[in-house]
Amino acid sequence: MQTKITANAVAMKRWLSRAEESLGNHSDRLNAINIFPVADGDTGTNLYQTVRAAAQAAHDTGTSDLGELLSVAGRAAMEDARGNSGTLFAVFLAAFAEPLHGVTRLTCTLLASALHRAQIRSWSALSDPVPGTMLSVLEASARGAAEAAAGHAGDDSNSALALTLRASVQQSLQAVVRTESQLGPLTDAKVVDAGGVGFLLILDALRAAALGEELQDELLDGLHGYDIQAPHIHAGGDAEGVEVMCTINLSPLDAATLRLHLDEIGDSVIMSAVTEVEDGYRWRVHVHVPDPAPALALIHEAGTPVNVTVTQLAAPPVGDASR
Repeated sequence: MQTKITANAVAMKRWLSRAEESLGNHSDRLNAINIFPVADGDTGTNLYQTVRAAAQAAHDTGTSDLGELLSVAGRAAMEDARGNSGTLFAVFLAAFAEPLHGVTRLTCTLLASALHRAQIRSWSALSDPVPGTMLSVLEASARGAAEAAAGHAGDDSNSALALTLRASVQQSLQAVVRTESQLGPLTDAKVVDAGGVGFLLILDALRAAALGEELQDELLDGLHGYDIQAPHIHAGGDAEGVEVMCTINLSPLDAATLRLHLDEIGDSVIMSAVTEVEDGYRWRVHVHVPDPAPALALIHEAGTPVNVTVTQLAAPPVGDASR
């Protein structure tokens, strides 16, 4: 039941906190249906840990400027991003913040602009974006918001924001359902995309926080494969290779060159600027490769990386408590 619409900085902090809580509650089920781009069973965990970093940074920030607040949260998420899904969320949040600088309250028009910016940035961050993933759900959320906001042009009322948020969530839900038919591995496994479901949870947390409402757990009812009693659909160990991630300061040209070289030896390449620095930007780099050595050599040749992680992609056996 609706209590009070605020959509201010307090609400944005509440959004990220509720998203963290929701993903924590759903991480096991998201892990269970994680089979794309690799069946490593960690999408729920990666999203949860990345959103948690954003939520903590937002909590510690005192500004009432929505853009400033969410930029701080986005940078924290980017520095602590985990996996494909976590990195894409960090890109989404940083881009979502851009149209909100200098404002203290979210409106339907600003929401549509923020989601549109996030859609563009998220698709461009990936070297080879694939429909039927978290990207498609993000695109649907932006489309739903744009259509709803267009019907309330010039209306900055709370009721217009409420309609726009709900339309965005509903379009996202429909996109999640479609992911099963858009990707062969999901079709074969009869499941929806784990990252898409995770983003749906994040967007519903935004709706609930801004409108003073409860989360809609019923949104997930009937989604194929999304059942807490269902076993992991990946056998564990089927995924091959490693995930390499790091942060590095590079000029735009050097970043483009590194991205091209990483594309030649791996996949799931994501490069996104975190902050502007002298002579360029601070970049977050993500790639899946069969062997980490060539990727690390390319990265060190380009510059001096920090926060370097190399993670095996193979999922642990079902029931493995170490996951």
